[in-house]
Amino acid sequence: MTYHMFHNQLNITDLARDLGVAVNTAKARLSVLEATYQVIVLRPYFANVGKRLVKTPKVYFTDAGTLCYSAALKDPAHAAAGPMGGAIMETAVLSEIIKTLAHRGIDPQACFWRTAAGKEVDIVVEAGAKLVPMEGKLLAAPRPAMASALKTFQEDFGDKVLAKYVVQPGDITLFLGSGITALPFSEL
Repeated sequence: MTYHMFHNQLNITDLARDLGVAVNTAKARLSVLEATYQVIVLRPYFANVGKRLVKTPKVYFTDAGTLCYSAALKDPAHAAAGPMGGAIMETAVLSEIIKTLAHRGIDPQACFWRTAAGKEVDIVVEAGAKLVPMEGKLLAAPRPAMASALKTFQEDFGDKVLAKYVVQPGDITLFLGSGITALPFSEL
């Protein structure tokens, strides 16, 4: 259930059923977790671009360590190599972005973008009227193919896109073409 709630789209009805509580109780508890900075509710980015978009929010722990503890992952190598490795990386990237912006005195405005056809950008940071789409990838050697959703996002939003990033655990900054930069996690 932890993976179901804290990485995938949030289905509050399923969550309430799994917890054995009423939907309103689940919503209230989620609100408390969000208000106390235990979780981040990432809402979808909407714009009229002629595509059907997913409108269900996603929920992340604010701390990747809490996610690992909740999933009983105690060894970093096991966590990275397991089925939740990508989710853990995505959680770490989102958390670091939110913390970095907040510590700079900027109200972090982040969301995600997913089409009904399955194209998804993990994180879209709203910087004024501009957008910064980002993907969190666990591989230390990203390839241009990993940025296909960023290219689609650029095609849909054109001049609104400020920069595009693939955040990875490696230590080298790479350019993946089409204005996409693979950025080390340590550079966030």
